[in-house]
Amino acid sequence: MNRYPLWKNGIIFLVLLVGFLYSLPNFFGEAPAVQISSASSAAKIDPALMTKAEGILKASGIAENGMILDPASLKVRFLDTDSQLKAKDVLQSGLGEDYVVALNLISRSPAWLTSLGALPMYLGLDLRGGVHFLMQVDMNAAITMAMDRNLGEIRADLRDADLRYTGISRQGEALIIKFADKDSSDKASGEIANKFPDLMLSQSSSGGEYSISAQLKPQARTKIQEFAIQQNITTLRNRVNELGVAEPIIQQQGSDRVVVELPGVQDTAKAKDILGRTATLEIHMVDDEHDLQAAIAGQVPFGDELLNERGGAPILVRKNVVLTGEHINDAQPGFDNRTNEAAVHINLDGTGSRIFKQITADNVGKRMAILLIEKGKAEVVTAPVIREEIGGGRVQISGHMTTGEAHDVALLLRAGALAAPMEIIEERTVGPSLGADNIRKGFDSTLFGFIAISVFMIAYYLLFGLVSVVALGANLFLLVAVLSLLQATLTLPGMAGIALTLGMAIDANVLINERIRDELRNGNTPQAAINAGYERAFGTIIDSNITTLIAGIALFIFGSGPVKGFAVVLCLGILTSMFSAVLVSRAIVNFAYGRRRVGKLLIG
Repeated sequence: MNRYPLWKNGIIFLVLLVGFLYSLPNFFGEAPAVQISSASSAAKIDPALMTKAEGILKASGIAENGMILDPASLKVRFLDTDSQLKAKDVLQSGLGEDYVVALNLISRSPAWLTSLGALPMYLGLDLRGGVHFLMQVDMNAAITMAMDRNLGEIRADLRDADLRYTGISRQGEALIIKFADKDSSDKASGEIANKFPDLMLSQSSSGGEYSISAQLKPQARTKIQEFAIQQNITTLRNRVNELGVAEPIIQQQGSDRVVVELPGVQDTAKAKDILGRTATLEIHMVDDEHDLQAAIAGQVPFGDELLNERGGAPILVRKNVVLTGEHINDAQPGFDNRTNEAAVHINLDGTGSRIFKQITADNVGKRMAILLIEKGKAEVVTAPVIREEIGGGRVQISGHMTTGEAHDVALLLRAGALAAPMEIIEERTVGPSLGADNIRKGFDSTLFGFIAISVFMIAYYLLFGLVSVVALGANLFLLVAVLSLLQATLTLPGMAGIALTLGMAIDANVLINERIRDELRNGNTPQAAINAGYERAFGTIIDSNITTLIAGIALFIFGSGPVKGFAVVLCLGILTSMFSAVLVSRAIVNFAYGRRRVGKLLIG
């Protein structure tokens, strides 16, 4: 008799149940929504924001269909796109510039499914709609910024070594350091060569003046350019991910370009705003020598700028930057040990530690302003008095910050600044209607393919054809469930992979059914034919699927973008089809024939 033990039937049933549950969220579709995220470190995402948003919508007569609050954003769901578009304008006007209100799409899955961790798979730009940017990194600017950093560090190093120079400047991509005598030039050349191995040095003299020209070595230029694009990618990914933009794709294209795709975001202007939101830290000295009231009246001293402290109080700050945020290794929210106020704890790298130690040693008793620069606007977070020299590379900034604000400031500083300027050279928006049309076409192609296969299998193999169709349906649910559990991104090529998997998956059932037919022709009993059909077809099924799996793995390794997405679906589909074609169909056949004597099989 053909029977599975109870435990094996239980495992198959459990796998099918889990597959069905975790594939369900993908069939509820998505609802139009707006996503509210903070546009400044002072803007908080909390229940108070939800209450305020509800009040704004009610006052405007716009009905919402649910709100989802998470640490990074507030999502408001609507029944139709008209309400979505009206709500976007109303909320942006009501909440002000402290918040970014962007169009989005979110799942309609019921709460009980979400509580089980059953989430829909991500949809790519071509299916969901969204914005696409191709951004180019200014590599020349990266080199210039690197040379400016070297200039400041060389100036400080020569001062520490007590080597006097008559001038230091950057001319193009070269640094020129001038000296009054040859001895100073020679000593400085040795000092710079020892401390700055990435620079090529050449000495010259003219009219009794000695100079050193420093330029980057070719390998150092390449390293800086590679670092610039990787740092920019990291910065963009950190900003987009931590601020809650859904399922971003950020990857390098070529040697100096970055592709950014934000599925579900329909507002190009707001997407640009999110991408441009990179904050950095600067430390300046406070000018307490000049009259602050005169500066407020409009008489700002040369070399100073008038800024506002957090809380609104004006402060006069020197323009000269003594330390920048590029020397930050890490930034974490925490608390001030003395006052128990919210604070941000910053770790500096070796160079930053040395500079900060020197600044604090030279300016004991003076005030130091810590500026947070975001979207081109500078805000003085705190301006403490330097009580003593501070070493060790650990800096704390605090003052008029809540816990949430400290978290946001740390987030922005961790994301860092762009290592080099970027320019958007291509942008396009895929509308939600076009994405929905692509989904419909992909779904229809899969559905019609499934129906055609079903009709053929049932007409040709009768009951065993019906069993094959049920196993094929189980394979489809399992494949969608696995993609959802992995939170894979489904694109049009991925949908093509699903359709192809259905066609390939039925091959295993055809092999099994034909083998059973052969056994019956050879005179075997129905029960023996079933057993022999599954057992002897298994080896052929394994061989054919392994060869296809190898091709899929090769596509995944050497392909990129859509090709890689297609390969993922293909490989997963092969694994689920082997399970459904062999185990699921055998379990159904066992249930139909395994517990009784059979005179004839309905196999055509």
